[in-house]
Amino acid sequence: MLSKVYLSSLCLLLAVPFSRTLPVELETRATLPAGCYGKRTGIHFTTYSACQIPSDDPIAHCPQSAVLVDPSMAHISNDYPTYPTIQQAIDSIPNNNRRYTILVMAGTYHEQLNITRAAPLSIIGQTYDPLDHSKNLVTVIGGTANYNSRYTDNAFTSTLTVAPNLNASLTGSGPTGFAVPEDTPFGNIDFRVYNIDFRNTEFDISNGPALAISVSRANAGLYYCGFYSYQDTVYIGKLGNAYFFQNEIAGQTDFLYGFGTAYISNSKLLMRSCGGGVTAWKGTNTTFENKYGVYIASSDLVAANSTIAATMKGKCALGRPWNNLHRSIFMDTYMDASIRPVGYIPWSAIPIPPALLGEYGTYGPGWDPVGRNTTQNQAGVPTVMTTELTDSEVKKFRKPEDVFITEQGKNNIDWIDQQFYAW
Repeated sequence: MLSKVYLSSLCLLLAVPFSRTLPVELETRATLPAGCYGKRTGIHFTTYSACQIPSDDPIAHCPQSAVLVDPSMAHISNDYPTYPTIQQAIDSIPNNNRRYTILVMAGTYHEQLNITRAAPLSIIGQTYDPLDHSKNLVTVIGGTANYNSRYTDNAFTSTLTVAPNLNASLTGSGPTGFAVPEDTPFGNIDFRVYNIDFRNTEFDISNGPALAISVSRANAGLYYCGFYSYQDTVYIGKLGNAYFFQNEIAGQTDFLYGFGTAYISNSKLLMRSCGGGVTAWKGTNTTFENKYGVYIASSDLVAANSTIAATMKGKCALGRPWNNLHRSIFMDTYMDASIRPVGYIPWSAIPIPPALLGEYGTYGPGWDPVGRNTTQNQAGVPTVMTTELTDSEVKKFRKPEDVFITEQGKNNIDWIDQQFYAW
């Protein structure tokens, strides 16, 4: 008798033409044979679905340019290169303009990954269900924590770094961060990751910056991934653009921070405890109008588990402004009882304006309209920290195409996988 796992894999492969000449691009529902996925009679295939299903010939349904990562090195062929680590596969990619795909076989990888390539690159993890993050089969564990300032910069702690060079990735310190040289090139124009979890696990508490992902001077799309740490989990640096769709992001202290632009959609933000705030965006001065900031839309902001939820009630802040260019907005997002009634809290000695610490359409036990209007002491000035945006005020930040913009003010979303762009 066939196992349920083998049957699921077989059903999916039967529904997809056997070819390596082009990526599989099926965006319609396919009716599967009886018995496939139990009572499930159809599944929405993504571009890489057939490539991601574990099989005896793992690369068979992948794009022709695919590279395989297999720690056991059991799958070696003249038809495709195989490497035992993800970084070795990344380093093997030629320096040209062609899009490459790296398929990572199921398993746990202890690595710190560094992406400097400028041309398009996708890294996909094997999974039996690419539309369910909880079923991811690939985990990358790496990175460290910058406790007691043992490193000269937080950039050295990250599990995954996407930047053209070291200077671009450096976070620096203080409200303005590292002064990236003006001649620093832009990095990857279209980097994508699917169904991989990234964990910075040196400490099980907030004990100094410990990045799980760092994106600077690059465009990165993260789909059905997980990012786990305690302090500074997600860092989006200067000129960095990051789109998170159906991700799980966990942290404790300022776990969304940076200078660039991040849009987090249909995701789950897990608070492992309360420290600082969820967001701590810094903002950047430019000679052109920008919309740098972090935008959380149609997501859940909740305690990491039920065991700690009761101890966190009313203690977690939505964020705190590192400088007066901080911009963060929670839109149509559910908040559990962990959130402080006031929402955002003060931090720096710099007056708030023109910083924007906003909400729009948030709901749940963590939404307190009376508490949000409470004045707090910000730089010696009584201030209502949280701004409740109106329909007209939120409109210019509502969609990714509204916030990912070029210096000329044009939208910059060609690098986002349109399968997961729901506007």
